[in-house]
Amino acid sequence: MLDVPEQLSPDDLAQVATQCACGNFRKATRAVTQFFDECLEPTGLRSTQFVILVAVGAMQPSSIARLARELVMDPSTMARNLRPLEGLGLVEKVSREGRRSVNLSLTAEGRAMLKQGIPLWQDAQNRFVGHFGRETWEHLRGFLAQAVNATRLPDDY
Repeated sequence: MLDVPEQLSPDDLAQVATQCACGNFRKATRAVTQFFDECLEPTGLRSTQFVILVAVGAMQPSSIARLARELVMDPSTMARNLRPLEGLGLVEKVSREGRRSVNLSLTAEGRAMLKQGIPLWQDAQNRFVGHFGRETWEHLRGFLAQAVNATRLPDDY
């Protein structure tokens, strides 16, 4: 456990800032998101929307709850983030026969948007991975999956 002094100096706080897992992940996430946003700009979608569109396409038909679990999001946040995609006619809710729940599917416009966006994404992905090298990227991807799993450890860790 860290011994917290009575008065925190700027050096103490700088050490916390540089060591903080959350802060470092958020900084990296913002940088990567901004890079992919710029690359996907011709589609009119933000990278966060593109990721959701890809996930809907990969998992369709899928419930909002299942999609939220897959993307590690709160279901209400997922529902809120889906609204603009529905408004653009890219995603639609489809009632499941005999049930009150709905599933999500891509529309024809959604599939067309992916056809436009995938080459832009692929270029961005290649540039990003090229910076690290394929092997390093694969290791980093594994570490990122471990980081997600680490947040799911029991309290008595």
